[in-house]
Amino acid sequence: MEKITFEPIGVVRSPFKTLDNMPIQPAGADGVEGLVELRPEYQDGLRDLDGFSHVILVYHFHQSDGYSLTVVPYLDDISRGLFSTRAPKRPNPIGLSVVKLNSVEGPVLKIENVDVLDGTPLLDIKPYVPEFEPRGIVRTGWLEAAAKKAKAKRSDKRFA
Repeated sequence: MEKITFEPIGVVRSPFKTLDNMPIQPAGADGVEGLVELRPEYQDGLRDLDGFSHVILVYHFHQSDGYSLTVVPYLDDISRGLFSTRAPKRPNPIGLSVVKLNSVEGPVLKIENVDVLDGTPLLDIKPYVPEFEPRGIVRTGWLEAAAKKAKAKRSDKRFA
C-alpha cells in the first residue's frame, strides 16, 4: 500500500495550550469558543458555509506519538481495543469534532464547543447534516453507560 500525505488547510485555535485538563469530547466543551484559521488559498471554499449551525472538523493529533492496539480510555478503567475508543494515539492520528459554527469572517471560522488543542493542524471541514447521519437504533457498546461522564471528564497524562 502506498503512503498517504496530507497538507493542513489551516489551524484550530483554542484556549487549551496543553493537553492537561482539556475536555475529552465536544460535549465537555460546552460554550468554549475557538477559531479555525484557514490558509488564505482555501477561503473561497468557505462560501455558503455560514448557513450551517455546525461543522465537522477533521484534524491531525499533532502531539500524539505512537499507539497501542489496546488502551485504557478516559471514560473507563478497563483496557479496550483501540478501535472501540476515541483515544488520540492511533496508527493514523486523525481526530474529528462536531462544533457549533457561530460565524464565517473571511478565512476565519468562529466556533464553539471546541475540544481541540491550540495550534492543531486542520485537515478538512465538512458541514454537519443530521439527515445524513445513521438512523434507527444506535448501539454504543461499552460506552453506553460511560458516555454520560464525557461532559465532566478532563484529559490526563495517559495519552501524552
